[in-house]
Amino acid sequence: MSINRCMLLFSRVQHRICAISVRNTNALVDSRCVHSGSITFLKGSLSGSVSTRQGVSSNSSSRPPDTSLFVPLSIKSDVGSDGAVGAELTQPLDKNELLKMLNKFYKRKEMQKIAADQGLDARLFHQAFISFRKYVLEISMLSADLHIIFNDICCGAGHIDDLYPYFMRHAKQIFPMLDCMEDLRKISDLRVPANWYPEARAIQRKVIFHAGPTNSGKTHHAIQRYLAAKSGVYCGPLKLLAHEIFEKSNNAGVPCDLVTGEERTFVDEEGRQAEHVACTIEMCSVTTPYEVAVIDEIQMIRDISRGWAWTRALLGLCAEEIHVCGEPAAINFVTELMYTTGEEVEVRNYKRLTPFSILDHAVESLDNLRPGDCIVCFSKNDIYSISRQIEIRGLECAVIYGSLPPGTKLSQAKKFNDPEDPCKILVATDAIGMGLNLSIKRIIFNSLVKPNINEKGEKELDTISTSQALQIAGRAGRFSSIFKEGEVTTMHRDDLPILKEILSRNVDAIETAGLHPTAEQIEMFAYHLPDATLSNLIDIFVSLSQVDGMYFVCNIDDFKFLADMIQHIPLNLRSRYVFCTAPINKKQPFVCTSFLKFARQFSRDEPLTFDWVCRHVSWPLVPPKNIKDLVHLEAVHDVLDLYLWLSYRFMDMFPDANHVREIQKELDSIIQVGVRNITRLIRATETNAPPGTNPLSNQRRLGPSPVSPRRVRGTPKAQDSGVEGWQLDKSLGSRLVQEGLLTPDLLRQLQKEWSKVHRQEEGVKLVAGNNKTKGNKKKKK
Repeated sequence: MSINRCMLLFSRVQHRICAISVRNTNALVDSRCVHSGSITFLKGSLSGSVSTRQGVSSNSSSRPPDTSLFVPLSIKSDVGSDGAVGAELTQPLDKNELLKMLNKFYKRKEMQKIAADQGLDARLFHQAFISFRKYVLEISMLSADLHIIFNDICCGAGHIDDLYPYFMRHAKQIFPMLDCMEDLRKISDLRVPANWYPEARAIQRKVIFHAGPTNSGKTHHAIQRYLAAKSGVYCGPLKLLAHEIFEKSNNAGVPCDLVTGEERTFVDEEGRQAEHVACTIEMCSVTTPYEVAVIDEIQMIRDISRGWAWTRALLGLCAEEIHVCGEPAAINFVTELMYTTGEEVEVRNYKRLTPFSILDHAVESLDNLRPGDCIVCFSKNDIYSISRQIEIRGLECAVIYGSLPPGTKLSQAKKFNDPEDPCKILVATDAIGMGLNLSIKRIIFNSLVKPNINEKGEKELDTISTSQALQIAGRAGRFSSIFKEGEVTTMHRDDLPILKEILSRNVDAIETAGLHPTAEQIEMFAYHLPDATLSNLIDIFVSLSQVDGMYFVCNIDDFKFLADMIQHIPLNLRSRYVFCTAPINKKQPFVCTSFLKFARQFSRDEPLTFDWVCRHVSWPLVPPKNIKDLVHLEAVHDVLDLYLWLSYRFMDMFPDANHVREIQKELDSIIQVGVRNITRLIRATETNAPPGTNPLSNQRRLGPSPVSPRRVRGTPKAQDSGVEGWQLDKSLGSRLVQEGLLTPDLLRQLQKEWSKVHRQEEGVKLVAGNNKTKGNKKKKK
């Protein structure tokens, strides 16, 4: 080593050592500040406010972030440029002595207290110490300054607390968010979302709230104003509703485009945008000026998954008039929300155009069905079971559930509505609550229990809410149908008083609106935390986010699920974010596999061509032979939807959207054939099932709703006390008769045969017992 280099390094080491004055241990007890030469650590420098999902947070009230989300980075144990200077200037260090010093440092309560002031709570302090200890013990040569500090402590010339600055330097290397916490808090501050939309704040908007129950004409009046305007945008929750307004507008002579996640349809042949557009609410533009905007189903602003889209539309649409349609339960909240933007709300109330009544008796048996009935289930397996039992009785039924393609839903609705068609009964999920015009006379709830996702993102079974019950019940006796009065009841006698109690309640007032982090906010987070995964960035963002009492951060579990799935695939952050916002059904393995393959192909910069897609989905496809085939075809339809959705975000990488849309229409027709013959598919599934198994094992066959009393909020105790009413009918025979799989006479014959066999078995056991007793007596003799 040259003399100049040695002197230079020695000078640098000496400078670092001089910056650390000899500590007085007692002085460190003062928690307000710690002076280490020229270094000062002040308590509370990382204070800030973090909100709960729907809690209130202010500037003055704050709590630390959820540090369990902070993932430590790995530090490379590279030899520094100092080389072995530390050992040359002092002496080699004993690893055992180092370990003793480190453990002594860890046990110093004063060090933990000072570290906490710098954002290292007990969890982070422990993780940082483990990493620091590993670094010190495993690196071949420590940096000169750290080596000298350890040597001084070992020789009695230094204090164990002198390790603190080096420990904190290491902690900030593995937890880089500690150095930028204030910036991260500012980025995730969601307390004033109205300021995110300067174009909307630049104009004085007029807000008209059309409030009323289902079938009250509220949306009709808003649409009339939309059609009369020079320009307008309709924002609906479903593709079917956007399609309906698209067709209605063009049929009325008002050129209108259609924009959904998977489709762009321009009425102008040259592709010029029309003055009117019907879109799904996530796709609305908050920068395009309109004369009139219609926001449908405003009560969904509190939806824990999609509520952010209604918040964005309500605060951000740049329109002179905003027509909001929805439940009266949202009036006060929308009024309060608009107060924050300085905009007044005019409320127009509507009453139901046709009445509906709750019957005093349950249906109890499918033998009591009549034309115009709609049986509402909350699972596909129940739909399969009931449609099969209806067919056994010689009746035809239409089937509608959420995962069916829009074309198939419309086809089934048309079949049910057609007075010339022999199909007079509909079996459906709550998917009929929006988007379909149906001629229903009587709504029959097969169950009052529905799977829901709670605020924590957990799936649970819960009794339907008053809002959900009214939305479904309101489909009976529609104004435009042949039935001018509607009826509502249940399939099971025990459910009927519960339904009456649910419908008698007032709808819970809406109190909060959803928010969701934007791509720009996540990009700013990633700038400060470049090594964090997207899923971890989202977690930290939500943990640090500040919202006031009017808002909550929407559930991001689906986003994180997709982010974790493609984390190993090399993508830039913006592309990764877009992929993770794709609306896919994560319950379908084939859809998830396709999503993964799409992302992998995209990362290789290889366009996903039409031929590639056809090979992937094994096109052409044939009509389904059983329920499993039908479910797979539905999944393929979702995969094609995913391709179309991505094609509008990455046109160069998904270039064959038109060809894919053509085969998707063909697939929709194939699925329609399958659904028209759904009972035949169910029979085939049952026939091919292995002996002793139930091909539809997840379904609950025609028993009362398995609801515990605690799940019915506000249910009178008199109803809760009925034990028998909440239990499934345990008699297999009676259930088989109810389902039409056995006749009463055949059941009686089976009971007689069973009794005879049972008596014979008892007789055999009695004889065997007597013989055994005699044998024992002989042995005793």
